Amino acid sequence: METTTGIAKKGAGGRKGGDSRKKSVTKSIKAGLQFPVGRVGRYLKKGRYAQRVGSGAPVYLAAVLEYLAAEVLELAGNAARDNKKNRIIPRHLLLAVRNDVELGRLLSGVTIAHGGVLPNINPVLLPKKNDKALNEGKSPSKATKSPKKSA
Repeated sequence: METTTGIAKKGAGGRKGGDSRKKSVTKSIKAGLQFPVGRVGRYLKKGRYAQRVGSGAPVYLAAVLEYLAAEVLELAGNAARDNKKNRIIPRHLLLAVRNDVELGRLLSGVTIAHGGVLPNINPVLLPKKNDKALNEGKSPSKATKSPKKSA
């Protein structure tokens, strides 16, 4: 809808070319992160943890959160693959966290809903191994070869 006078079409906001505006670069892209640096900064300010928040604090916190999320998701994906599943469920998250020493210590007081418990049987409850039961399973030729005690 360009007129002969050179006035831009209606709705273009006074811009002649549609792509003349620069693409915005977010703080996350500048930092090379997937987690939202701007949102983390907003939450830090809104939470009133301190009167002032530096410009590097949300970047650092977003990087730490992204690392933790990637670590947990990788371990949970391995747990899902071990159980022959394609989808991560809370059980896989629990197995991933509890089987890792450092993550287990970090999340020791955390309850994961629908996660269950680690498979564990107390050794006291297992059947006792007797000497008779061990010797019955062996062949008689091996049993007779044991050295005899002199009386």
